[in-house]
Amino acid sequence: MKKTLFAAASVGACLFAAAPAAHAQSVYYGALEQMFGEPVTTSATGSPQRSTEVPVNMDIISAADIKRSGATDLPTILSRVAGVDLLQAGAAGADVGIRGYDQGMSPRLLVLINGRQVYLDHYGYTAWATLPVRLEEIRQIEVVKGPNSALFGFNAVSGVVNIITYSPQYDDIKVATVRAGSGGHAEASLVDTFHLGRRFSGRFSAGAARMDEWKNTAGVAAYSLQDPARVSANLDTVTQLNAKTELRVEGSWSNVLVSDLNSGNSYSPTKYVTSSIKAGVASDTRFGAAELSAYQNKLSAKSRAGDQAIPYDNKITVVSAQDLFKLGAKHTFRVGAEYRHNQSHTQPITGGTISYDVLAVSGMWNWAVTDQLTTTVAVRHDTLDLERKGTFPTQYVLTDNANWDRTIKETSYNLGAVYRPSNFDTLRLTAARGVQVPTLVDLGSTQLKVVTPSFTLGIVGNPFLKPAIVTNYELGYDRVLPSLNAKLGVAVFAQKTVDIKGQPTLRAPDYLPTATTIMLASFRNVGDSKMKGVELKASGKLAGGYHWSGDYTWTDVDDEPLAGVTLASLATRSAAFSKTTPAYRGNVAFGWETERWSADGFLHYVSDFDGYSSAGTFVPVKAYVTLAGRVARQFDQGFSIALSGQNLLEARQTQMVGLEAERRVYLTLSRIW
Repeated sequence: MKKTLFAAASVGACLFAAAPAAHAQSVYYGALEQMFGEPVTTSATGSPQRSTEVPVNMDIISAADIKRSGATDLPTILSRVAGVDLLQAGAAGADVGIRGYDQGMSPRLLVLINGRQVYLDHYGYTAWATLPVRLEEIRQIEVVKGPNSALFGFNAVSGVVNIITYSPQYDDIKVATVRAGSGGHAEASLVDTFHLGRRFSGRFSAGAARMDEWKNTAGVAAYSLQDPARVSANLDTVTQLNAKTELRVEGSWSNVLVSDLNSGNSYSPTKYVTSSIKAGVASDTRFGAAELSAYQNKLSAKSRAGDQAIPYDNKITVVSAQDLFKLGAKHTFRVGAEYRHNQSHTQPITGGTISYDVLAVSGMWNWAVTDQLTTTVAVRHDTLDLERKGTFPTQYVLTDNANWDRTIKETSYNLGAVYRPSNFDTLRLTAARGVQVPTLVDLGSTQLKVVTPSFTLGIVGNPFLKPAIVTNYELGYDRVLPSLNAKLGVAVFAQKTVDIKGQPTLRAPDYLPTATTIMLASFRNVGDSKMKGVELKASGKLAGGYHWSGDYTWTDVDDEPLAGVTLASLATRSAAFSKTTPAYRGNVAFGWETERWSADGFLHYVSDFDGYSSAGTFVPVKAYVTLAGRVARQFDQGFSIALSGQNLLEARQTQMVGLEAERRVYLTLSRIW
């Protein structure tokens, strides 16, 4: 570990030996959007770009979109983006995937808030209810599709959800909200921006909510469900140290109760307590736009597996440095280094500690070849050193910590070319390689023993598990139709995942019992999977304050199991993605807005697919359509009132295996000042 830390510090110090340019401080998105006349992002290359110029497939959800959505949670908002899949397990439990491959506790999606990861690193999934950000303080949400590890960071294999909040420095956001609704929903939140002198700005947000869980019409064990509740707080501050240097410090905390769908496709009541602190310094120097940041995320979770309580404690520390600079007017470079330490104790059978250290170096080159053609090349190399300390449960195999003395080295890349033959046309060609490393749970932080009258089964990690490698190729075309005030888009893509991970299953134990050991199940690589698809999008505005949008996505997934692995065993290991990925999904939205009134409606369609039962068998889920809507009235002095609803077509509807989705209606009162 000392060698890794020394290497990280050395690489970080070298970052500032570059050459001039670029802007490192807080981005004034509002001014840039007015200048370019469309959403702007800096997350892909580090420099401000129009959404139509980025070298990736990116959809940007604006603050206005979030407000008009009528949604009370982020997964619902994300489900209205082309190619995004949602498994809504309950009133607050959800999993989000991009272009298929969604599952309980899905570990394929990188989720960021202002560049800080918020997915839970012990298992690599996002418990969306734990995110300590209010919808009212979000400036935009960037949904990036496909593997993007080289551009966005560690483990971004199926896509990225990048949440950007308003800047305390430039955006004076003050809003109070109270909400009540059916299903016992009660919620209150506050967002307040403040300034101390000319150099210090901050934004504080806090909120609390509770609701009834969806009615148990599926025969789920009563102890597996609980009524969701959450409390969270967030603080974001910016200090202008001098004309060219700023310090940004963020801290957050959340306490959440939710019924999650676990990786074994069973409901698990879980209490999460999360906390995070991040500090970053950005400066415009003679060597370029330099940034140095560090953050630490802590998780304390308690869930259930049958009649056993499983506590999880996880701590991850990340330190990163980067420099963004130009050579001439056409070449922009970004070089960076990142160090991360991830650690978790073994649970519920204690005695061991699993950890790894990762050193990553990365580089990006953005070249404006002509006024019409821009190319981007990004490469990232990760070196992961795995370690295990402590004791092992009795009657287990692999009872030698030396099995965990392992180093994983992998390289990811993103290649993109954007050609704009006119102000109305954009052609985008991309190729990418992403790496999904095994999680701490995969590697052995979960040590579980189940004793029944007929058998004894243990769950053990696999220190030899291979990373899953995802490659993606995509061609996209966007067209603006000024005469119709509309935009059209199409994307064609092909993707392959090698060494997909399967879950433990007692139906196919990985280690049979012997005279001295018990039967054990573990994680294992089960095969490869190919996916191809087409994505269509359209949006526009009409006279009289009307706006509309629509999208349609087709995907075809073909699993290629290893020799000796059957489709049935893929099901028991939650890895049968050809069966569980819907072939078609789509959205239609229509709205109207005046100075005082607004009204919006949303239709969401998902075709037939198969879900997993808790027994590891397939259960057909029929195609369904949902309707959501919102009507709002704006009053003087910043007051507004809105009536919104989700799943309005039916009182209860089957949208996945498990609880039936319920119709819920909300009344929201808010004031902006």
